[in-house]
Amino acid sequence: MTDPITCPECGGHQGTKLGDRFLACQFCGGLGWVGGTNEPAERGHDKEPPPPPPAWEHKVWADQWISAQLGCRYCFGSKQIAHVDEECGQLVTVPCVCVLH
Repeated sequence: MTDPITCPECGGHQGTKLGDRFLACQFCGGLGWVGGTNEPAERGHDKEPPPPPPAWEHKVWADQWISAQLGCRYCFGSKQIAHVDEECGQLVTVPCVCVLH
């Protein structure tokens, strides 16, 4: 941690005004200063966020109405799974597991 200093990115202006909109500085978080408890190096921006879960594990499936309307979590009721085969550059479709049961 360092002592608070004026933000080197926005010069202490806290961001940029575009028309009637104000965009907060990404570096200081719109405070106009860095250091102390507002240390950008300690925010963890270097870490990549975790990838989103697959569609069939999304939290929307906890909603009973959504589950009843869409049916299968894999094909969303289409009864086919589509996949892009990057090796041959083609769209491949196969029957969904819901059809096989």
